Amino acid sequence: MAVTKIFFNARLKVMMALAAAAGAVIALRLVDIQVLRHNAYLQMAERNRTQVLYQTAPRGRVFTADGVAVASNEPAFSLYYLGGNKDPEYLERLAHDFAPRLRLPAPLMLEKLQLGAKSGKATLLAENLSTKSTVALQELQLYYPGIYLIEETKRSYPYGGFASHLLGYLGSMDDRAWRTRDLKMGYRLNSKLGKNGIEKKFEKELKGKDGGVYLEVDYRGRVKSIIEDKKWGAGSDVYLTLNFAVQKAAEEGLKNSKTGRGAAVALDTRTGAVLALASAPAFDPNIFVQYSDEENPNQSKKINEYNLAVQGIYPPASTFKIITAAAALEDGHLDVDHKINCPGHYDSGPRVFKCWGTHGPVDFFSGMSNSCDVYFYTVASQIGAASIERVQRMFMFGRQTGIDLPGEKAGNLYGPTRRARNKTYWFIGDTLNLSIGQGELLVTPLKMAQFGAAVASRGNVYRPYYVDKIVSNQTGKTEQLGKTDILQKADLKPETYDLLFKALKYTVDNGTARRVKIKGLDVYGKTGTAQNPHGPDHGWFMAFAGRPGEEPSIAVAVFVEFGEGGSSAAGPIARSMLEAYFGLGAYAPKPRAAEDYKELLPEEHSHGGV
Repeated sequence: MAVTKIFFNARLKVMMALAAAAGAVIALRLVDIQVLRHNAYLQMAERNRTQVLYQTAPRGRVFTADGVAVASNEPAFSLYYLGGNKDPEYLERLAHDFAPRLRLPAPLMLEKLQLGAKSGKATLLAENLSTKSTVALQELQLYYPGIYLIEETKRSYPYGGFASHLLGYLGSMDDRAWRTRDLKMGYRLNSKLGKNGIEKKFEKELKGKDGGVYLEVDYRGRVKSIIEDKKWGAGSDVYLTLNFAVQKAAEEGLKNSKTGRGAAVALDTRTGAVLALASAPAFDPNIFVQYSDEENPNQSKKINEYNLAVQGIYPPASTFKIITAAAALEDGHLDVDHKINCPGHYDSGPRVFKCWGTHGPVDFFSGMSNSCDVYFYTVASQIGAASIERVQRMFMFGRQTGIDLPGEKAGNLYGPTRRARNKTYWFIGDTLNLSIGQGELLVTPLKMAQFGAAVASRGNVYRPYYVDKIVSNQTGKTEQLGKTDILQKADLKPETYDLLFKALKYTVDNGTARRVKIKGLDVYGKTGTAQNPHGPDHGWFMAFAGRPGEEPSIAVAVFVEFGEGGSSAAGPIARSMLEAYFGLGAYAPKPRAAEDYKELLPEEHSHGGV
């Protein structure tokens, strides 16, 4: 028992000695840190913090086919809080002074500062600041250590709403996007990314490789040195097939139309390339760059993202008479010289169908040029709806065009076969409605442009495409995306196409489509006025054109919602688009003034009477 007690006391003494020794070491260390080498350790503390400020790489630019940058970048600044003074009064004073200059609510500014002070990490306070707005901020920096400005770039759309439904817009990274994004691409919670259109579809290509500035800061948040300035790599450029002048003409025409609502599409009849694709009303994607989602959470509700060119479906009206004519010509039941009398109405037996006018005796060409309903009622009743449905299918009515755009509507094929599938009857009235493009038949403006291009190319139903190529700004490599793709061939007889061309040319020269008669061009076109039981009628105009002696090279389809007459509402827009494409009318190159040539003249010299 005594031995055990002695052993226990010995162990206790050893433990007490060790504890005393450890305490002495700690005490000596504290004396060393706080007294002997206080200044040295203070200097170390002041330089042992590194803050990283990420620099978003410039997004790739978007160009039209003729080289106009319709989405680019411009200089901008971001304001960061690097920590330092965490005193609540200091943070409140800082928020009070900076918030008005940043056009931010002071409480939101204070919340950001408090989060930054708590985390100790660099915190983004504001972004996309203009050079002009940073002048006052740079002065305030002198009085508030820990505030730092860094130069970046911001997205810019120089032409506002130009092709906005194609280009799309940017938005902030949200929690859902954060979870689904490849973090290796360098996304952060405050990153901007494509939310719609080309900006979304080509996000991976447009997004560059971000850079960053590594700063050495002291405990007050003051920058002591720049450790590393890691350069960014710009994103790849996307080249569209759009013709700037044609797209601009389409947009301005729709904006200035009777209702300001509608769509206009132009296609290259040789390739299917989209020369213009406009939907009105448009929106300005710059608003999403100017304000963050938290600053203006309801901004997306203020725009109309609905793209009428591919999502709006309407009866094609009298533009569809081209299909009815083609079906009759193919069946061999149509004598183009035979005249049919139009008394202003057609008696089908069960009911009377009216014509929009009283045209008297009309043949094929005058029937088309005057858009006489009675003429096409008569022809349709002779050939039957099945023939018309067959030609519809040849031109892919009731199916998507194949363009790579989200939300495209297929429209609605109208005919007895489809009606039979639904186990419902087909009546003579349905045939008459079908013959003039009314009833259940529905198309998009893009479908009508595709149809126009198919007629112009004598049967090539192209898949429309709007992106030509992508060019890397880092490697210089080009990825060719645009290519001609014929989805289907509408194999009508050559003489059928010949007669259609002649009738549509006659319609432009002498009939309802006279508004697109343009000197120096062969224009072929058809008007349409779609009946609307819910309000004013809709206006259509479909045309294709080429220079004399050449094959047509452009097809346009213009739709004005509630515009009533196609000739008056949609015709002027189609004309402007054609003039823009061929450089005619208001789009013709202006002759240079005499003073512009002075620089080209040789200097005058005096040779002393020689």
